[in-house]
Amino acid sequence: MTNFRDKANLIWNVAELLRGDYKQADYGKVILPMIVLRRLDCVLEATKEKVLQRYEKIKDKSPNAIDNVLNAVAGYNFHNHSKYNFEKLLAEPNKVASNLRNYINGFSQNARDIIEHFGFGEHITKLDKTNSLYLILKKVAELDLHPDRVKTIEMGYIFEELIRKFAEASNETAGEHFTPREVIRLMVDLLFVNDREILTKKGIVKTLYDPACGTGGMLSVAEEYLRELNPNARLELFGQELNPETYAVCNSDMLIKGQNPDNIKIGNSFSDDGFSGQKFDYMLSNPPFGVEWKKVQSVVEAEADKLGFAGRFGAGIPRVSDGSILFLQHMISKMQPKNGGCRLAIVFNVSPLVNGDAGRGESDIRKWIIENDLLDAVIALPSNLFYNTRIPTYIWILTNRKSKDRKGNIQLIHTTNFYSWLKKNLGEKSKEITNDQINQIVSIYSEYKKQKNCKILPNEEFAYQQVIIERPKKDVSGQVEQNKAGKSIPDSELRSYEEVPLKENVDTYFKREVLPFAPDAWIDKTKTKIGYRIDLSKYFYEFKPFRSLQDIKEDVLALEKESANLIKNVISD
Repeated sequence: MTNFRDKANLIWNVAELLRGDYKQADYGKVILPMIVLRRLDCVLEATKEKVLQRYEKIKDKSPNAIDNVLNAVAGYNFHNHSKYNFEKLLAEPNKVASNLRNYINGFSQNARDIIEHFGFGEHITKLDKTNSLYLILKKVAELDLHPDRVKTIEMGYIFEELIRKFAEASNETAGEHFTPREVIRLMVDLLFVNDREILTKKGIVKTLYDPACGTGGMLSVAEEYLRELNPNARLELFGQELNPETYAVCNSDMLIKGQNPDNIKIGNSFSDDGFSGQKFDYMLSNPPFGVEWKKVQSVVEAEADKLGFAGRFGAGIPRVSDGSILFLQHMISKMQPKNGGCRLAIVFNVSPLVNGDAGRGESDIRKWIIENDLLDAVIALPSNLFYNTRIPTYIWILTNRKSKDRKGNIQLIHTTNFYSWLKKNLGEKSKEITNDQINQIVSIYSEYKKQKNCKILPNEEFAYQQVIIERPKKDVSGQVEQNKAGKSIPDSELRSYEEVPLKENVDTYFKREVLPFAPDAWIDKTKTKIGYRIDLSKYFYEFKPFRSLQDIKEDVLALEKESANLIKNVISD
């Protein structure tokens, strides 16, 4: 896909007509629904007259009956029975506002819902008052978004590029980022690579879910992958999105590609689960990084307390400042337990890998996931891959149907050097992963062999015992204070914590690492807790020896000589 950015830039130029009447941060509220309307108009162009003719014959029937019949005539899950299209709207400049409303009302209910979620009605009035509506409509009508010339996948690129631009203009936080298509493609390849035999069966139907689906990028790429692999297969797409505008874009995309728009829900996945009780074959997600979940804290904690492991959050509650790992628990609760089980891929920053003390929050969640043998692999990606953040990212692969050779193990893959530099930065994105690099990473995963960039370690490797080391409290004379039972009273100011690998005997560790330096110390074994942490740097760190003093000395002398020559040249001039 080479020209989607050019098309997005053309659309961005249309947005410049709003200057003076709108803040730049609000351009998207007008332009996005306009582009959705134009796309729908182009898609329905070929069958428009047939729909109008059929409508005249059935217009007295119920709305549901009309929708069902006209959708079939249009050849999509939606239609428009208004006499207007973009060309006819422009033919009556003095009536453009009322006619545009008539046009929008002529859509089937599902398409009207999409436009309503943009809140576009109020902008029609405002644009009409400032005499901008006709000008913008005319410019948008010049855009050729016909599906024969702009494929569905390219339209998705255009939408995401526009939303990225609008997000940058409104100074969105780093957590509100969009997933680069090559990262999605890598995730999809990793998700499906070992299931090709299953997915190439004739007439196979599978389900895929994204609880933070945004504009539907992950859903679209997954569907595209399966279509390329097996044209006779069907991937039914499900998603939920909190933001009304991105929800509307995603839903319009689903409409156009023939997916059921009812499978895309709006709302918070934590407090208003649109798919309660449903299970899925595959799941993909890139939830927001570092975004607090305080608004739904009471709902999440109430479910955890009331339902425990029968609900979604029984394993633990992370800190309120970052809810990303809550999405993972939510997804795990929706794993298909039978019919081949489930595989899921999710993108995180480093926090879910290492944050949280033993016996609390993230550590307890990792403990539950690993002890249930759900974590299959963690892939470390290069930094600067995302549009609005430079931070390193990681793909987690989870499944409840590990192959025999993978059971009890976690595969770590280090691909931070698998990238190419972009010729021009896109926001914070300065790197990309090429198709060859994607194939290389997927091969490392599927070959499942220890090598420089791949470690295969038992689950227990990531467990540790958090041990509390006590020292006795002493009075002013240096005597150890004791309680009534004659035991030493611990001094809280001297208390320390040690992390001992689970595979190591605590007493042996204590004798080797503590007693030689603190002979009066002891372990309070009643407070030992088990924690889990996945620190990839521990396994892929490469020591680089320091330069010798002689090398440094030679460099310094060379610099001094160069400086002296420069000064000499300046003076002689």
